[in-house]
Amino acid sequence: MTATTPVTTPFTARSTAAEVLDGIDLTGRRVIVTGGASGIGVETARALAGAGAEVTLAVRNLEAGTRTAEDITATTGNKQVLVAPLDLSDQASVAAFTAAWDGPLHILVNNAGVMASPMTRTPEGWELQFATNHLGHFALTTGLHRALAAAGDARVVSVSSSAHLRSPIVFDDIHFRERAYEPWSAYGQSKTANVLLAVEATRRWADDGITVNALMPGAIRTNLQRHVTQEDLDRLLAQNPDAASTVWKTPEQGAATSVLVATSPLLKGVGGRYFEDCNEAEPNRPGMRQGVAAYALDPEAAARLWQVSIETLAA
Repeated sequence: MTATTPVTTPFTARSTAAEVLDGIDLTGRRVIVTGGASGIGVETARALAGAGAEVTLAVRNLEAGTRTAEDITATTGNKQVLVAPLDLSDQASVAAFTAAWDGPLHILVNNAGVMASPMTRTPEGWELQFATNHLGHFALTTGLHRALAAAGDARVVSVSSSAHLRSPIVFDDIHFRERAYEPWSAYGQSKTANVLLAVEATRRWADDGITVNALMPGAIRTNLQRHVTQEDLDRLLAQNPDAASTVWKTPEQGAATSVLVATSPLLKGVGGRYFEDCNEAEPNRPGMRQGVAAYALDPEAAARLWQVSIETLAA
């Protein structure tokens, strides 16, 4: 497959994670799903466990994680559903998680996130959405590089959003120290970062057999929207006329593109791309909410963000 050939599959926006995984055997494969105790994370983990993988739910709430693991085991018959503590906004938690991981890792699903939260800073002074959605996952992914390389053909799944169309990385003021804070711009910037991670990690790690792709899961009503009021939704609809035609997906449909990126034979050796509705996305057209922004796939921005992330975490 050439670098310019878009990946197309038989699946659509209506496909479920179980349908995507039909006929795929993940026995012996080890998987981590961040945010695996809520929303599409649960159904992503359930589908992967149903295909035979050992799945670790990396979660902030261990009680919720344990309940979810028990439910997944009950519905799939797979007893290899594990739970481990991980708070992506806390770098000490991320470091503890990566230090505790032993052996190869075949699939890492960077699924957890926070959306449109009020202005909040971490103890380091970082804006919370960027700190959680990008810096936490960046530290996790790089911290697990050795385990991914040991797998020989590992995949990293970076769950982004069409909200990346709201903002590129504002390198001059990533953490809103000078500009006025706007929750959706902050969220959009963090989701652009998720795509750029896929671009640069694939460039750096393809020789290790590691590919990284990003995706838009679709519109799913989950706890991710806990900071979003009905007034917010009404305002967004007014700003984006085509948003009124949004078709809401079930969590099982929302998990389908994550699972496809994690497992499909059609993506073997393919990295640095952005998918939506189980197919590689087309370039975004002005005024539309579909497709991928050119700035999210820009290799120079991806390399710059990688370096900024390393320097930020080292500070």
